[in-house]
Amino acid sequence: MPLSMFTLIFDAVKDDFDAVDQLISQSLSSEIPLVEEISSYIVKAGGKRLRPLLVLLAARASGYSGADHIKLAVIIEFLHTAMLLHDDVVDNSGLRRGRATANATWGNAASVLVGDFLHSRAFEMMVEIGNLEVMGLLSKATNGIAEGEVQQLTYLRNPDISEAMYFDVIYRKTALLFEVAAHSGVALSGADTHVKIALQTYGKELGMAFQLMDDVLDYEGKTGELGKNVGDDLAEGKVTLPLIIALASGSRDQQALIRSAITDAEAEPDFEAIIEAVRLSGGIDRTIGQAQQHRDLALDQLNMIDGSPFKTALSQLICLSVDRQT
Repeated sequence: MPLSMFTLIFDAVKDDFDAVDQLISQSLSSEIPLVEEISSYIVKAGGKRLRPLLVLLAARASGYSGADHIKLAVIIEFLHTAMLLHDDVVDNSGLRRGRATANATWGNAASVLVGDFLHSRAFEMMVEIGNLEVMGLLSKATNGIAEGEVQQLTYLRNPDISEAMYFDVIYRKTALLFEVAAHSGVALSGADTHVKIALQTYGKELGMAFQLMDDVLDYEGKTGELGKNVGDDLAEGKVTLPLIIALASGSRDQQALIRSAITDAEAEPDFEAIIEAVRLSGGIDRTIGQAQQHRDLALDQLNMIDGSPFKTALSQLICLSVDRQT
């Protein structure tokens, strides 16, 4: 995603986002130096910060004029970061956002425990907001995301995963937090039900589109641009939509090649041949097509809310999320 285009979206809530960054720094303080060191390392590592951005845009687009959306955006970022710390341990990842992962630097135990710290700090801040609807949304979401993590774990190295099973996993693991970021942001405003539903649905569709494009980039991207190793999903035995399509539409030889790469954890897969099989079978193009469908559904939802710079930014955000290269 070109930085200049993305910056234009952030400009719609620049003052709010500056306040988010400041609160993040304040909220990472701890009497235990290692907690603060690891927390700061992962939170300040960069990344697009789409989820807190979505909180701010949804709150402002629905007419919110208070200040709790700043704290809510930080909560969402801490929940997301905690999940990343745990994910990297589960996946034994060594690279994220172009830097060594926390578990590669400090070990698995420290990463898990600091993830727990960020998780609990998020709930501490949630109580400070004191909005029962928001607390209910975030509590349910964290539970659903945890279920998605376990669900994905049970699907590892299974070449017979269906498209329906795949979409269920990416909804729980990725789209659910996007959905709740938007839903909780608008919940602060007390907006009409149709606005709340529209922005909640927009968040879900954005999350689905974003993950679909992530799965495309695992076969089309470049390690330096992605900030992670291309092919990581396949190496970890994760069966994503491009592979599912290739398994259904590829030649017998292509299917055998992909099945072997998925099921044999010790094998050194011919990644170039697998990329070619995925492309020739339509796995890339059809996955992009699915992302575009979710983009269009998200844009439809924005027709339900009044025009504003925040609505314009939301429209740009979903389009750039599908058109991005990183």
